[in-house]
Amino acid sequence: MARYTGPKTKVARRYGEPIMGPSKALAKKNYPPGMHGKGRRSKKSEYALQLAEKQKVKFIYGILERQFRSLFEKASVKAGLTGENLLRYCEARLDNTVYRLGIAPTRRAARQLVSHKHILVDGEIVNIPSYSLRPGQVVTVREKSKSLEAVTDSLAGHSSKGFSWLEWNGQELSGKFISYPDRESIPENINEQLIVELYSK
Repeated sequence: MARYTGPKTKVARRYGEPIMGPSKALAKKNYPPGMHGKGRRSKKSEYALQLAEKQKVKFIYGILERQFRSLFEKASVKAGLTGENLLRYCEARLDNTVYRLGIAPTRRAARQLVSHKHILVDGEIVNIPSYSLRPGQVVTVREKSKSLEAVTDSLAGHSSKGFSWLEWNGQELSGKFISYPDRESIPENINEQLIVELYSK
């Protein structure tokens, strides 16, 4: 499936935050890309703000439109707030969980590890990055992949601060998806209500 493969720094500068991983470009050029980046910016319409927020979330989690729309429809029929349900489903994706556990330094790298069959879910190989985890499932690095430089380097540089909905076992290189996260626990700067308003039109 196609994925965004363009410049990550350009996306980060467009939104003014490192949404696709750490970016030195933001410190050097803290204005939008393009020849008019430093110029006076016109006020955005309500629709433009809603669309930009949706695009930002898609960039953050690496999801394309059809898949994102499907997640939204799934979130809208579930009890609770649609916007919060949407983010919970995004967080439950296998590639995102591999990234959150520190097995990969970015979601892009996590997606590659999953696609190349380095990750197990409940002891079985799962090579679908969009696989939706259920509470109680265990994500493990495949035995022969535990010595991969990409994995060891990522874990070495990973902060000890974990996430409340995940349980990490450093000796086994495995993590348990305990539950869907609360909205307050998701650190990304997202206004999910704008996305709900966009799709509700």
